[in-house]
Amino acid sequence: MLEAGTARSMGQVVSVQRVEPKQFAWHVEVVVRDDLRRSPRWRLAFANERKDHRYYELVEDTLHPEFDYRYFVIKDAAGQVCAVQPFFLLDQDLLTGARPRFGVLIDALRWMWPRLLRARTLMVGCVAGEGHLDGDEACQRACAELLASTITRHARGLGARLIVFKEFPARYRPALDCLIGQGFIRVPSLPMTRLCIDYTSFDEYAKCALNSATRKKLRKKFEATARASPLEMSVVNDVTPVIAQLYPLYLQVYERSKLHFEKLTAQYFCGLGRRMGDKVRFFVWRQSGRIVAFAACILHRDAIYAEYIGLDYDVALDLHLYHYAFRDMVSWAIANGYKWFRSSGLNYDPKLHLRHLLDPIDLYVRHTSAPMNALLKRVLPAIEPTRYDKTLAKFRNYRELWVPSEDGGPSSSLPAAN
Repeated sequence: MLEAGTARSMGQVVSVQRVEPKQFAWHVEVVVRDDLRRSPRWRLAFANERKDHRYYELVEDTLHPEFDYRYFVIKDAAGQVCAVQPFFLLDQDLLTGARPRFGVLIDALRWMWPRLLRARTLMVGCVAGEGHLDGDEACQRACAELLASTITRHARGLGARLIVFKEFPARYRPALDCLIGQGFIRVPSLPMTRLCIDYTSFDEYAKCALNSATRKKLRKKFEATARASPLEMSVVNDVTPVIAQLYPLYLQVYERSKLHFEKLTAQYFCGLGRRMGDKVRFFVWRQSGRIVAFAACILHRDAIYAEYIGLDYDVALDLHLYHYAFRDMVSWAIANGYKWFRSSGLNYDPKLHLRHLLDPIDLYVRHTSAPMNALLKRVLPAIEPTRYDKTLAKFRNYRELWVPSEDGGPSSSLPAAN
């Protein structure tokens, strides 16, 4: 049985949709964070992920104040909170992934039609990072089914025309398949990467995992770095005292990127260490006392996640800082018992040669209008971001980015692997 109602939050009326699945008399409410703080369940949300509830609070406090941050709260028949699913509202540009190849054409079309393929969007997930489903596996499936059947009505009530489940790892495909039946299309987003570092040292990794040509190139890079003034590495969990030196290095990397996503703030980096110091490590490299590079990492189970990097490009290329930092982080991780080195998206060419594998993350997208959604299903596969990165096709597990068709065969839009 489906009921519609309203809930008042922070002086604001927000929509409530109630649905009774076959086995669960659960319902969904939309709240803001001040309401969420009163729920003990929020403190346990995403506790099994590297980015737990503290991370979502950090993002809301330090990034994109123009976004409207909200939360789906899933409650059982007794009114107890079973799970929380963060989302946010923004104006989304659907042509971002195609801009590196068709930027001139896009600008020309937008001169005539400024709102071309722009839409107010309800985006489920995290502003800075991949999305996750809260709760255990059974809870995730039930909540996904509930959201799949109600989210279109919520989006319309909130003034959104487009709905996106943002960058959910491929392991959620079984739980999120219910979205396909509700009119969503699934396409790959720019993937993360993973690298097995279950070795006794960096040298053993290089000997066993890399080919001779790559080993030779690395050796020359490290020899060139060794001829310069020495680099010193330190590992800390709070960079607040040196943020004035670190943040400009992050901006240098951000501004050189062809694709721009979330732009982090200095407050974000300070808060990351202060709020999540048990998980966060900052690697900082100095030359003659001056900071020339840093990397923000999160530790989780047997993996170290390289989230963001900053480089001083006055010296970065001559000192081969990217590869030098990679060697230091992997060496530290091996020495501290970690088995996997995981990295965020982009900069795929060096990762290809260092023998990373792709870690697929998916977008689930639909329009609230049925006719527009039918058009979107035809257009989206042609403009999704992975299609225009030629390096991705060289990874040996490239095909894992793509979604199999209903009959289990390759998707009709699956490009040929190189």
